[in-house]
Amino acid sequence: MKYICKTGKTIEQATADLQTAVVKHGFGVLHIHNLKQTLQNKGVEMNEDCLVFEVCNPHQAKKVLEADMSMNMALPCRISVYSEKGQNYIGMISPASMLGMLSESDALKTVAAEVEEQSIKMINDAV
Repeated sequence: MKYICKTGKTIEQATADLQTAVVKHGFGVLHIHNLKQTLQNKGVEMNEDCLVFEVCNPHQAKKVLEADMSMNMALPCRISVYSEKGQNYIGMISPASMLGMLSESDALKTVAAEVEEQSIKMINDAV
């Protein structure tokens, strides 16, 4: 259900390398949510770093939406760079598992498997 890899890189380097990998694999970064910063701006301290990338391949997104428009709620894909107990990680929730729980569409299963394969490559490139 989750794909998570440890990295020996700093959060900053892992973030930069993930941005490069996303583009290399034909996706774009729509936004990066810095959860630590957002919580601090709201007066809530958090010790760990957590950057959530919203990534999208428009061609794959179109296929998902054409197969089942309600799947717009599962888009865009997310990949996180985060720290936990002194270790840094890059990970995601499996698109194939997530969409498989939300729909029985064979077309969605195919697209989700393709996106998952590409996302794993992005993470592995950034680790």
